[in-house]
Amino acid sequence: MLHLRLIVPADRTDEVVGLLEHTVGTAHLVVLAGVARSPAGDVVLCDVARESGDELIGALRALGIDRSGSITVEDMDLTLSARADEAEREAPGEGADAVLWEELSEVTHEESTFSVTYVAFLAVATMLAACGVMLDNAVLIVGAMAVGPEFGPLAGISTALVQRAPRLVARSLWALVGGFAVAMVVTAGFAWLMDVFGLFDAGMVTAERPNTGFIWHPDWMSFVVALLAGIAGTLSLTSAKSGALIGVAISVTTVPAAANAAVAFSYQDLQQTWGSTAQLLANLGGIVVAGTLTLLLQKALWAARRRTDPAVKPGPSRID
Repeated sequence: MLHLRLIVPADRTDEVVGLLEHTVGTAHLVVLAGVARSPAGDVVLCDVARESGDELIGALRALGIDRSGSITVEDMDLTLSARADEAEREAPGEGADAVLWEELSEVTHEESTFSVTYVAFLAVATMLAACGVMLDNAVLIVGAMAVGPEFGPLAGISTALVQRAPRLVARSLWALVGGFAVAMVVTAGFAWLMDVFGLFDAGMVTAERPNTGFIWHPDWMSFVVALLAGIAGTLSLTSAKSGALIGVAISVTTVPAAANAAVAFSYQDLQQTWGSTAQLLANLGGIVVAGTLTLLLQKALWAARRRTDPAVKPGPSRID
């Protein structure tokens, strides 16, 4: 269930209440007249099944409530109510299949910001991966992959392409390209410093490295894994199962490939540099392609379901 808190101009309250009453899957409707101060108006509270959430939010935005008042949506982990159970049964579809496009756009927008924290996480992950590469330590590689925050901008690109939001595409690309550029430069400097202290040497780059040598040997399986990871990561975002993102993060060698490219470049091993760069680009491209196709399919399937069984039923208050 989702919890909606709306601030509604007093002259629009009846219209909004009518919309909520004609939305399948709503429960616990509360109207607090005149309690809102900024912006001024009435506060309307209700719970709604996730399956009906996206259509209801779209209808509220069509009424202009996001401009004249406010729309706040919260996920509810636990609701003990017979009426809530009934509302979820009435709502068409399954909550796990429902995509809240406004929520997805907001999440990917926040995670696609070129910020100090984002760059710091990516740089630390890349340096950690560099240690794993030089020591041929798979455990360090997995740890670095889990720390890397690069899936946020990748999901942002996919979401922006599906939603046709060029600004979000540009923002996500900047975070992705700029973040990796800074992280790789920092990692190259880190490798030089480690060499000065005698902790890294050129022989570690050219060694066999049976556990991590795959990082700079891209093949079709790398692209296939990236496609599967892109599908899983996108599903985890749209279904609010964020825990699955950890599994996605440690399945694709984006950060390790960037680290290997930076370290190899610092030792002038151009073969490994180009191989790692190709691995990085293949993985990034595979995730974006898979994420975009997954979102397009979800959007098409949900739209088809809504045409046959809409959540917002026709009523006297509804504006088409």
